[in-house]
Amino acid sequence: MKNKIFYLIFSMSCLLAHCQVPCGIYDDARKVIEIEENILTINKAMESIQLITIQLDRTGQDTNQLVRWINTKEEHAQNIQDIIMEYFLAQRIKPKGENDDDYLEYVDLTTLCQHIIYYAMKTKQTVDIQHTEKLVNLINKLINNYFDIHGVKHLNDLRNN
Repeated sequence: MKNKIFYLIFSMSCLLAHCQVPCGIYDDARKVIEIEENILTINKAMESIQLITIQLDRTGQDTNQLVRWINTKEEHAQNIQDIIMEYFLAQRIKPKGENDDDYLEYVDLTTLCQHIIYYAMKTKQTVDIQHTEKLVNLINKLINNYFDIHGVKHLNDLRNN
């Protein structure tokens, strides 16, 4: 019975979140879609926060909703940072030495990831939609730099389902 419970818990953790066990199970396209969904949620939260705060006569319910949108915005910005740090930087983008042929590609990808992390942080600090627009542009650049033709096709297939 204990083995069944352990197996169930272990299986669920593998299904719900990708860990840093070298299992070889990756779905880079799915991670990009998660980031895109987080950006859309942040954008919606920013729009809602701006709408609520321009109302002159706020009620307790408005204030409650404002706090909830702020918390949602923060959570989704952190999700983006976590995916980039824990998935792409820790597991998928392998370190390269200066003498490696693809060193400049590595530098470009890691710098791009750092920019994504930075602009996700900016979405926490502000309600400026330009930061989510910047994130969208950076994610598109990540897609172009990271994925090959098959990866882009897989990503588009997932987007269309």
